[in-house]
Amino acid sequence: MTDLIVAMSLPHVDGALPGARSARYLARQEQTESNARSYPRGLPIAIERGQGSFVRDVDGNVFIDFLAGAGVLSLGHNHPELVAAMVDQLGVLTHGLDFPTPAKAAFVEAQLAMLPPTMRERTKIHFCGPTGANAVDAAIKLCKTATGRGDVVSFQGGFHGATATAMALTGLVAQKSPVANGLPGVHFFPYSSCTRCPLGLRPDTCATNCVEYLERSLRDPNGGLPLPAAVILELVQGEGGVIPARPEFVRRVRALTAELDIPLIVDEVQTGCGRTGTWFAFEQYGIEPDVVVASKALSGVGAPVAVILYDRKLDAWKPGSHTGTFRGNQLAFAAGVEAVRVIERDDVLGNVRRRGEQVSKRLAEIAWHPAVRDIRGLGLMWGIELTDAPDGTPAPELAAKVRDSVLHEGLILELGGRDDRVVRLLPPLNVTAEVVDMACDILIGVLGRLGLGERG
Repeated sequence: MTDLIVAMSLPHVDGALPGARSARYLARQEQTESNARSYPRGLPIAIERGQGSFVRDVDGNVFIDFLAGAGVLSLGHNHPELVAAMVDQLGVLTHGLDFPTPAKAAFVEAQLAMLPPTMRERTKIHFCGPTGANAVDAAIKLCKTATGRGDVVSFQGGFHGATATAMALTGLVAQKSPVANGLPGVHFFPYSSCTRCPLGLRPDTCATNCVEYLERSLRDPNGGLPLPAAVILELVQGEGGVIPARPEFVRRVRALTAELDIPLIVDEVQTGCGRTGTWFAFEQYGIEPDVVVASKALSGVGAPVAVILYDRKLDAWKPGSHTGTFRGNQLAFAAGVEAVRVIERDDVLGNVRRRGEQVSKRLAEIAWHPAVRDIRGLGLMWGIELTDAPDGTPAPELAAKVRDSVLHEGLILELGGRDDRVVRLLPPLNVTAEVVDMACDILIGVLGRLGLGERG
């Protein structure tokens, strides 16, 4: 294993991609798997092994992985202590439905302990199916049950998953249009995306008008919008293009929902478990939500688990109101407890903040170029929005070229945002400064060769 780690400590790609063996795997996948598969279409490799911040494909090529299972692998691939915890649990109990177990009790205790002290005593936890989208479904069901209301407010540009309910709450129209008769009663309002103001205002004239529109609509008895069961919000829109909300926007949304007794759901599926430099992103905004949705990185190692954490005053469910056969994943619980221990012991949240500052400084090297419309991020969520320099139109083709080119130099990145024009960085939270520099060197070098990195 030591030799493997040494061999995978530097990226290297030999020849064209996909390699011969990867090409065979991809061809077989095309024959046997659904057309809905997505990642291998833009990243044509077949992965054989992962270790830390690196993966190796079946052809022996090694890549820095700044996709990290779409944020699932918070401590990288195969963290030895998390793997050991899962192996130990494997011989004890693997599946427990919603029965209490020692592994689950320890997991609950660890998760509640990571909340702000003012939230711990009033928070309950519900285990959902294994995905974040199922937890979003659960959050909506809980709020509708508790309030007796039916409408939901969501935000333009947001992404909450691909189930029927979660998809209805998602801004991307193309995802929803093939599926008729979606969840009714969802109302979309502008999100604080100041690079692309949803109200068409110049940045120098912005007074957070987007949230004022929501305030006026919900307070107006003739506004046509019934008092909703919930408002659901991403504090950093991930799939929407890595857009951190402005603090004033978030605080006013929280004040408004508290004033009108509307449960506020924060979707922390991607931002949670340390991704932004605090355990949950809402801590950086100075608010306390009514419901928190968490999933992706809860186990730290990719074992699926999803939960909602909510104010006990909302607990109006009857037994069996929201179930899921795989909500008792004991392996994920064991790994999740160990992940919290490692994150606290190794000051991983501090590393997220330090590496985030490092990424910000490195990406500033290309911020001046007119084709780079914006560089934004929080913690270890970063996006570079690209535009066509002459006329400022979106540049999805350029973003795709960047993703393809860095892959051929040993770096895995993915795209997001409107028209897939944002190049996204989502590394493991324990990534080292050396690996961040290697990745940024590749990215900045590619941008230079594509005409973006040499000052004219």
